[in-house]
Amino acid sequence: MNAPQTSPKFSWEHVAKIFKPSWYVEQMKGWATASYMLLMFGFGFLISQTIANPVTGMAVWTLIAALLGFTTTLAITNARPVNGILGLISALVYIGLAIEAHNPADAILQFVYIILLDLPVILMPSWSKNVAMNVRKISEVKYRGEKMTFAKTRTFFVLVFVLSFVALYFFEIYITHSPRPLIDAGAAAIGITGAVLTTLRFSEAYYMWFLQGIAQVVLWGMTAAQGDASLVLFFTYMLYMGNDVIAFFASPWFKKSLRVADKED
Repeated sequence: MNAPQTSPKFSWEHVAKIFKPSWYVEQMKGWATASYMLLMFGFGFLISQTIANPVTGMAVWTLIAALLGFTTTLAITNARPVNGILGLISALVYIGLAIEAHNPADAILQFVYIILLDLPVILMPSWSKNVAMNVRKISEVKYRGEKMTFAKTRTFFVLVFVLSFVALYFFEIYITHSPRPLIDAGAAAIGITGAVLTTLRFSEAYYMWFLQGIAQVVLWGMTAAQGDASLVLFFTYMLYMGNDVIAFFASPWFKKSLRVADKED
């Protein structure tokens, strides 16, 4: 059976939580053991990679974006709404880094993340309530008694990917003249599709996140090789792929036994 849902509504009380340190402590509890292990390894690895090279202002901002973005992905996997505020901050930093590195489609992708994944979680409590209970595969929609709409079909998500890729590719070719239009537009289109799937609580989002991780590793590896960025983001997306593997085997996105209601605050 599908859990009852309410229409998302703005709440100042919900927004005020992000200013309480105790809320962050609570949000970090109850994660999968593998997530904690990956988080500690990732932080240590990214920090070591940063200090092993010249520590510039850009390097520091890259590290901040990497650490926050990495934590955000783990929070989403563990169905914790702290991903909203952490994702918002990391996305803003990523936008600046992507523009500086001449990867405009990646900057647009981060803006899409803010709209689809961050602001709704921050501003509307019902949006982020009982996420674990509401995640499911596209094939489970009818079984759960949900009303079938076009937005709940695979065709819809294929369309999202195709339109995103075409729009971003021609944007880079004719407007921004990016040095890496094909891989930049492709990675961004995969990410946009994954964001839409995540917003609609579909487990298939993680298939897209894993593919996007591969695409981003290629993108930022090429960007670093061409002198437009450091390798920190290259390594960060490799860690993101580790988080995707955890989602496949130890998260409510794929394990029905973990789909439980949130505790009341």
